[in-house]
Amino acid sequence: MRAVVTVIGKDTVGILHKVSGICAEYNVNVIEVTQSVLQDMFAMIMLVDISMIKGDFSELVEKMTALGTELGLSIHTMHEDIFNSMHSI
Repeated sequence: MRAVVTVIGKDTVGILHKVSGICAEYNVNVIEVTQSVLQDMFAMIMLVDISMIKGDFSELVEKMTALGTELGLSIHTMHEDIFNSMHSI
């Protein structure tokens, strides 16, 4: 099972470190990462493996959302099935 994590906001030091730290805390493996900094704006998409997650997926979502609030970023975490359904017609 996989999930997609998106992060958008003003660039600051340590965003990737903090997001991947939460992944490690929940035993979520980062499969792929793409990130860009456009002037002072940071954008990142992570594909993560949640098959061995410690705890409930909703806890991970809440923790990522709380980190986003703390850092002034928009962090969205969604199960791959939901992501695929949203992007298919």
